[in-house]
Amino acid sequence: MERRNFIKKTLLAAGALSVASTGRIVSAVRRPDALSAATEKTSSPNPQTIAENKPPLVKSIMWGTVGLQGSVSDRCKAIKAAGFDGIEPNSHMDRSEVLDAMKTTGLKASGVCNSKHWELLLSHADVAVRRKGIEAMIVAMEDAKAYGTDAVLLVPGRVDENTSYEDCWKRSTECVRELIPVAEEMRIKICIENVWNNFLLSPVEMRMYLEQFDSTFLRMYFDCGNILVYGWPEHWIPALGSLIGRIHVKEFSRQKADKEGRWAGFGVSLTEGDVRWKEVMAEIRRHYTGNWLTTEQGSSKTTEELKDLSGRLDKILALY
Repeated sequence: MERRNFIKKTLLAAGALSVASTGRIVSAVRRPDALSAATEKTSSPNPQTIAENKPPLVKSIMWGTVGLQGSVSDRCKAIKAAGFDGIEPNSHMDRSEVLDAMKTTGLKASGVCNSKHWELLLSHADVAVRRKGIEAMIVAMEDAKAYGTDAVLLVPGRVDENTSYEDCWKRSTECVRELIPVAEEMRIKICIENVWNNFLLSPVEMRMYLEQFDSTFLRMYFDCGNILVYGWPEHWIPALGSLIGRIHVKEFSRQKADKEGRWAGFGVSLTEGDVRWKEVMAEIRRHYTGNWLTTEQGSSKTTEELKDLSGRLDKILALY
């Protein structure tokens, strides 16, 4: 079933939206905020209250973007020296090695990235693959618990020529439902990232997906750069509000993507692409209830690149 028809059917089943004779989804009438109308299970804190009681933002870097050679300890020392406060380790790393490096450097874990979710998709047609994906996610949550953090990044599935939008929704939902009791017991948030997986392509869909579980341990991992192929981060942030559990800071150039191919859009330095950081940071201040900002930018193959990235993130933080 096409994505549009599936979303229409799901919204109508929830009693949230009406559909015009042309088949277009129209604004919700049950609540004035159409983005929140799909469900009334989540109540976001007042943006003014959030802004007035904001803790300082803390800088982290995604482990997979650190291209430096050397041991985990060597790389953590370079990350700390560059001015970062935290790391987002991959799951399934050597825990003792990561813990020793964090203790030595004073770095904290901002979260954990599930390193197996693309390989073991929760939307896969094979139930055995989905079972392995569930097991891998539990390991990732155990990693997070060991590292003293409360969030794990998860890509829930992918729509492609073999997996319809409806199948992706249903299969991944079934798997996430099984994971939520584990997350609640561990006190670890499952954070669904917006990635180029042809799934959850609007804030309406993302909100519907998250709210169907009715759990504070199911949140969004919002990526500022990924969103530019079909939206603007400063629009998504207020639409999702307190449903955002973590944020990735990443740049993207639409001009490079148009000329050289979509993936080339990431080939620009932070602050030199099309993300409007002033507007984004204003919305983060109003709506984001967390305090970690984690870069997922470039490869940082040298200490100089790490320091440059840290300095560019400081410029973004200055807009907060």
